[in-house]
Amino acid sequence: MWEMESQRVAFGETLVELGKERSDIVVLSADLASSPKASMFAKEFPERFFNMGVAEQNMMGVAAGLAASGKIVFVTTFSVFASGRAYDQVRQSIAYPKLNVKIVASHGGITVGPDGATHQITEDIALMSVLPNMTVIVPADAVETKKAVRAAVQYNGPVYIRLGRANVPTITREEDKFKIGRATILREGDDVALIGTGIMVSQCLKAAEILSKKGIDAMVINMSTIKPLDEKTIIKAADRTGAIVTAEEHNVTMGMGTAIAMVLGEHRQVPMHLVGIPDVFGESGEPEELMKKYGLTVEDVVKAAEDVVARKGKKGKKYGLLRRGVIRIIHRRR
Repeated sequence: MWEMESQRVAFGETLVELGKERSDIVVLSADLASSPKASMFAKEFPERFFNMGVAEQNMMGVAAGLAASGKIVFVTTFSVFASGRAYDQVRQSIAYPKLNVKIVASHGGITVGPDGATHQITEDIALMSVLPNMTVIVPADAVETKKAVRAAVQYNGPVYIRLGRANVPTITREEDKFKIGRATILREGDDVALIGTGIMVSQCLKAAEILSKKGIDAMVINMSTIKPLDEKTIIKAADRTGAIVTAEEHNVTMGMGTAIAMVLGEHRQVPMHLVGIPDVFGESGEPEELMKKYGLTVEDVVKAAEDVVARKGKKGKKYGLLRRGVIRIIHRRR
């Protein structure tokens, strides 16, 4: 159906391209250069690559110093170490002074697989999103990863980019535009909006195909930027469909779904279902087994969509139109 590609390889290749274009880019690794594919940059530009050893906290401090001296610094390691072990240094030394450090963290979520709960970070989006000045991006595939890395270079300030370990379906196109803070509608629909991020975007697209055969017209949105959140697209989707499903490979507590729920709670009260990892730690297993156990399959998204459509009641497709009419009346009165 879709070609499977590595986000990590896409990151490594893009780093090399950027290294040829800009002499102010430096890369730091915490003894894990081969896993996030920063080793590609190290081979091409050894004078601009620094292996900091198993010392993630020190690495963040060094990155802050290099950024303060005018460099664009890429920091690479596993997500669990970047967001958890070095959290204090990221907060105090990078986010607080708003330095130009790009944290590209691989091996996010439970699809890390056999490494188990100690390496399956499912709370990193929450940790990074709550930091002032931090931008958080979760690309859907390898193609979008390349664009996100390039966008991060153009952005002045700290960025956290979360990548997975396993190959993922390529669902976006080279010609698709990418902009930090902007969601992308991949499929139009009137009955329910499926808002996914990362690997779950492909699950939403598959779910939409199944739902269409059941008479449910599903919109699919790729929310690749978690912070800043594209509130306008979320509100428009709620107005049009009257029902929202969010899907993420992250703890449902304070993840993307919670952020979207906050937007809808303030602006549009519509039926909503959060698909994600329950408030538990992961465990060792194959990625497919873990996705099934923790409720991240296509079938789980389909069930969630059926649930929120049923909760809309008999208004169905007219719900979104009705809400838009009410909103227009309120605006005229103001």
